[in-house]
Amino acid sequence: MKAMDVEDFFSSRLRMKILKILSEVGELNISGIARRLDVNYGTTNKHLKILENEGIVQHKRFGRIRIYRLNEHSSKTKAIQNLLEVWEQ
Repeated sequence: MKAMDVEDFFSSRLRMKILKILSEVGELNISGIARRLDVNYGTTNKHLKILENEGIVQHKRFGRIRIYRLNEHSSKTKAIQNLLEVWEQ
């Protein structure tokens, strides 16, 4: 799958909020993320798939539950974390 353009990636407020949430709490399932964002499961799942396709988040599965976290091995993730850290100082 082709990587998303940086403009398209950063144009989504929900994706940025998901990254901030995962940066703050570490790991969370889709329902927990959706609750914090006050959006539905399907919308949250769609954005998590985009983030996963970009290699920025990863999940582990426990039965039917998927727990998402930032992919600490991704250079994109490290760049985004640095951006968030500097921006919010």
